[in-house]
Amino acid sequence: MNQKWWTLIAVAVGVFMLLVDITIVNVALPDIERSLHASLADLQWVLDAYALSLAALLLTAGSLADRFGRRLLFAIGIVVFTAGSLLCGLAGDPTFLSVARAGQGVGGALMFATALALISGSYSGRDRGIAFGIFGAVTGVAVAVGPVLGGVLTSGISWRWIFFVNIPIGVVALIITLARLPESRDPHPRRLDWIGFLTFSLGLAGFVYGLIRSHADGWGAANVAGSLIAAAVLLVAFVVAERVQREPMFDLGLLRKPAFVGGLIAAFGVSASIFSLLTYLVLYVQNVLGYSAVEAGVRFLVFSGAIFFCAAIAGRATSRVPARLLIGPGFAFVGGGLLLMRGITPETGWAHLIPGFMAAGIGAGLINVPLASTAVAVVEPARAGMASGVNSTFRQVGIATGIAALGSIFASKVSDTVAAALTSTPVASRASELGDAIAGGAVSQAIASTPPGARRFVAEAANQGFVDGLNSILLVGAVIAFAAGAASLALIRERDFVAAPAGEPAAAAA
Repeated sequence: MNQKWWTLIAVAVGVFMLLVDITIVNVALPDIERSLHASLADLQWVLDAYALSLAALLLTAGSLADRFGRRLLFAIGIVVFTAGSLLCGLAGDPTFLSVARAGQGVGGALMFATALALISGSYSGRDRGIAFGIFGAVTGVAVAVGPVLGGVLTSGISWRWIFFVNIPIGVVALIITLARLPESRDPHPRRLDWIGFLTFSLGLAGFVYGLIRSHADGWGAANVAGSLIAAAVLLVAFVVAERVQREPMFDLGLLRKPAFVGGLIAAFGVSASIFSLLTYLVLYVQNVLGYSAVEAGVRFLVFSGAIFFCAAIAGRATSRVPARLLIGPGFAFVGGGLLLMRGITPETGWAHLIPGFMAAGIGAGLINVPLASTAVAVVEPARAGMASGVNSTFRQVGIATGIAALGSIFASKVSDTVAAALTSTPVASRASELGDAIAGGAVSQAIASTPPGARRFVAEAANQGFVDGLNSILLVGAVIAFAAGAASLALIRERDFVAAPAGEPAAAAA
């Protein structure tokens, strides 16, 4: 087999492992919660630790790959991600699991930052288009099969196997990478921007920490206020550092291009709305509706299947339809789908979610392909790596901040609803305490701590609080989606495009 096809196989296997692991974890969250006695904040960190480390390292990883070798960094990424997966599977408490997930994110950043560069450097002409088409199909399949695979492993064996399954995949990808992939690097690499890396990653981590702890500790608590203030200072320092450096990891001059800004808003918006909400929808389907992990995974195929098929349609339409006329309507579908999911009650069945899942899946499918094109088409090829990396970073920032912010709103609504529902029951004196406990995810503990005659009231209040909280954040997610769609329509202009992304045709003129 020609060497270039081995490159595609190695990259596709590695990235398939990464993408499956993102969707696979969502379905396992309720089992992780029960097994490790995790709170809602713990579950948020299980997801956010991965997104934070991925977002913080993506741009720096690209510079490291240019300097030390793309094959080398991709191989190191596989090793780190696989080792992180092993540690995740062995975790005995939520904190260890979150730290191991952060390790996965480091490995994921090294792989993501080099994957497209490896393919782009190995192919040219028509073969490059074929390679990127296969790569896109692999990512679509990963999104589609992730929930089902996660459900099968979690229900059939254990949630730990959603991480252990990465080990043989990682070994295969590593062998192919070391044995078959050629090394490549930039003969004139950019200087590493350690100041930008540290200020951005620490600032983002402080912001997410403050959001996650805001409900449990209160906005005025020293740790919450202090972390948010520190985050603001660090992020301002990041902007200053990027402006004054000769070779920053984020060229702020790109923000002068409206289409680039529109692409960043779209990347953040799709992650902060529908993809962040998946966490809470999975918890609802399993904890309130009572479905097993595999049953939940099958039901989420309505959403992931719609993404897969609409992404294929969007891929064909990209050469004829302006990107903004796919991305903008895509967000309208996402926002409309989230509104269709609202109105949930404790008696609502799963079928209520189907129209919303389909609409949101169609929207996400329409967004993803032209958004990837927009990320690189607004810059000359020499800066495509940075532009793509910044866009991918904003996707991860959207996930991290979306899960944290929506979780804070969700917990606050749950606490208020439960406390109000218990005021006229035998446990009225503990209504506020029980409301906070349930909002934090300690539902079974809250029920067990009440007299047997009052447990029914607490269980009913918990279910009501959960659906009220979910209805609230579905509305917030819809607002985010509609706002991102409006910004995309206004800012993504075809006249800002200076080059077609590798392997894809230029978007049609508006």
